[in-house]
Amino acid sequence: MNKGASGIGAYIAVTAAYWAFMLGDGALRMLVLLHFHGLGFSPVQLAYLFVLYEVAGILTNLYAGWIGARFGLAITLYAGLAIQIAALLALALLDPRWSIGVSVVYVMAVQGASGVAKDLTKMSAKSAVKLLAPQGDHGLFRYVAALTGSKNAIKGFGFLVGAALLATLGFQSAVLIMAATLLAVLVAVTMGMPPGLPAARKSAKFAEVFSTNAAINRLSLARVFLFGGRDAWFVVGIPVYFYAVLSDGSPGSDRQAFFLIGGFMALWVILYGAVQSAAPAILRAKGRTPAQIADLARRWAAWLVLIPALLTGAALIAPQPALWLTVTLVLGLLAFGAVFAINSALHSYLILAFSDARRVSMDVGFYYMANAAGRLLGTVLSGLSYQLGGLAMVLATATGLIAIAWVASRNLGQNNLRTEVS
Repeated sequence: MNKGASGIGAYIAVTAAYWAFMLGDGALRMLVLLHFHGLGFSPVQLAYLFVLYEVAGILTNLYAGWIGARFGLAITLYAGLAIQIAALLALALLDPRWSIGVSVVYVMAVQGASGVAKDLTKMSAKSAVKLLAPQGDHGLFRYVAALTGSKNAIKGFGFLVGAALLATLGFQSAVLIMAATLLAVLVAVTMGMPPGLPAARKSAKFAEVFSTNAAINRLSLARVFLFGGRDAWFVVGIPVYFYAVLSDGSPGSDRQAFFLIGGFMALWVILYGAVQSAAPAILRAKGRTPAQIADLARRWAAWLVLIPALLTGAALIAPQPALWLTVTLVLGLLAFGAVFAINSALHSYLILAFSDARRVSMDVGFYYMANAAGRLLGTVLSGLSYQLGGLAMVLATATGLIAIAWVASRNLGQNNLRTEVS
């Protein structure tokens, strides 16, 4: 394990590639959502478009940690970038003359490949933090918070980029530009990767993916419902509700709606990323014991439950669409984003703290398999709950899922922490 200058150089290279990937991933998410909603896809059909993306994430994370341990993290990083380029090129071949059914199946398949790419890249970057971050002076918490927070801020900016590209250049040109940009990143990173990433461990066995650490298993269970609760409103419900409020069918109203929805989603994720990066300072992690850091995950999950619960009450009593409800939603969801960011930062730190260096890629892969399972759950429920019960049911569903995350966050096995608070 090299944590000298070359190790930090490798960390920087992996992080830069991850940033570029997530910028395009955010743009692609907004492009697909708004483009196909404009073509007349129902909320459930929109959710279907992302289902295979999340299913692929579950399967990819199951295997990616083992592949990363056996063949090296550089290989999984390069593979993730290459698969995403192929997925973007395939998406550019979509023919608007196809039926909705054929289009749904095709885009689901392409999004499945994109899900594989995203989780290969994510596992590589997150594992590199554990292996390459400097020890001491709270380095691990600061580095993982900085990586995750900056990634989310960049992905949020990608939402705005995707909406802007769709409004100005159209769907096909937008995805081709994104593919060309990511190809340039792949070429640069393969030609210029500094040494420092760990060598392959040929003895790694696939069975090692399944952790025997009870703390990791409980944390992974909490992660399922934390991200399920986020995506229950984030993926389909709130964007479609805002589109109904902002687009009145007049000339130019769709384009204006694209910009405003993309702008809000971008602002939300950027705020989320900024708070996540600042989490060690907000939580005053320096000086806290490992047990205190682990206990914070339970307490912050409890605070998170209150926000969608209050928004559900507002949606139940308000006529829709209503201006005051829309303003309340915007402010409430921004508050949700800030509290959610603290929860996510705590989880991202704890999974690395619970892991040991020898099997970190497998523990991270298992954990992000749970993350993908939660996103799949939230994605399906987002479209289904909005179609069945509108905004109020979307928010009530989110409340219930986060309440389960709070229960799962209790007694995270603080004594199983393998590193001191970093």
